[in-house]
Amino acid sequence: MSGTSADGVDAVLASFQGPPARPRWRVLNHCFHVYPSDLRAQLIAVGQGQPLAAAALLDLGEAVTEAQAECARRCDPAGRAELVGCHGQTIWHRAPETGRRGASWQLLQGPLLAQLLERPVVFDLRAHDLALGGHGAPLVPAADAALLEPIGGWRAVLNLGGIANLTLLPPARGPERQQPVRGWDCGPANTLIDLAVNRFSQGSLSYDEGGAWASRGVVQEELIQSWLQEPFFQLPPPKSTGREEFGLPDLERRLLDLEQRAVAAGAPLEPADALATLTAFSAAVVAADLRHGPRPLELVVAGGGARNTMLMDQLRRRCRGLWVRSLAELGLDEAAREALGFALFAWWHHQGHAGCLPSVTGARRAAVMGVRADPTL
Repeated sequence: MSGTSADGVDAVLASFQGPPARPRWRVLNHCFHVYPSDLRAQLIAVGQGQPLAAAALLDLGEAVTEAQAECARRCDPAGRAELVGCHGQTIWHRAPETGRRGASWQLLQGPLLAQLLERPVVFDLRAHDLALGGHGAPLVPAADAALLEPIGGWRAVLNLGGIANLTLLPPARGPERQQPVRGWDCGPANTLIDLAVNRFSQGSLSYDEGGAWASRGVVQEELIQSWLQEPFFQLPPPKSTGREEFGLPDLERRLLDLEQRAVAAGAPLEPADALATLTAFSAAVVAADLRHGPRPLELVVAGGGARNTMLMDQLRRRCRGLWVRSLAELGLDEAAREALGFALFAWWHHQGHAGCLPSVTGARRAAVMGVRADPTL
């Protein structure tokens, strides 16, 4: 799995056994492979809509595929895997609109990956859901429902990657146990923060490690409350988004808001204040979404943002009454969750088991997800 942050590839080596809807599973290994800086810069630029010649786009797809293969080899050096599930790198996502279906492009050369790894590869995992009128995102709530045990009340699982997305899992017992799984994209998690860090550091830093820089700043709460009134945050689920909406142009608009506020106060904009406000904003969009719908007992956090101390502190402050904790406390590395989910989708494809949840994506019906490419040996 390589997400919206485009910082690299996560891979897991996992085993699945038993009934597809609730399999027994084990993570045998987890590996992260960093994208080379020039590859990451190209992917972010394309994800922002920068034009690219067809020949260069072809080269980019090949480079992404080779990076995915390298990560898989490092994760499975003994070649134990029988099947590979690969999400590829999203470079553009278009949510469905009235009268127009959605579309999503995950850059990957699936047959090439199958040849490089000498294993069958299941890829293009969003297309069937999109063809059925769904958003094609988020997909991992289906895996959360299969892999995480239900508890006595609703459980929320939050992924803090480039984009923040939520899963709401119904309780194990009581009148709501038959309720469908819910999930949606909330808005930005790390996209705006990372872009701002890159700008303020003149390209020397790509993210705010631990939230240390932001923690030195002052949060502009009135501005956050104003931002929360924007149209995307008023949309009901199903909803999905990406760097197309919360990318560089969006950052520039928010930095202009911050600069105007600073000038009005008679001072220049401090980078730490901007980062503090953007970090708190990422927490605020999640807290606002959790006020609608069933009230969960706990919020389990995964993704790179789970290691951002200030972001986690902001979540705890804004989600009062919820037990906010890392997925690692449940025995799964918070960085491995999405890769494990796409491994499960590949296994489900092999089993002929439907992998999308219409209650999450809005698709007309569930479907087996993905396309299989077999190597020619």
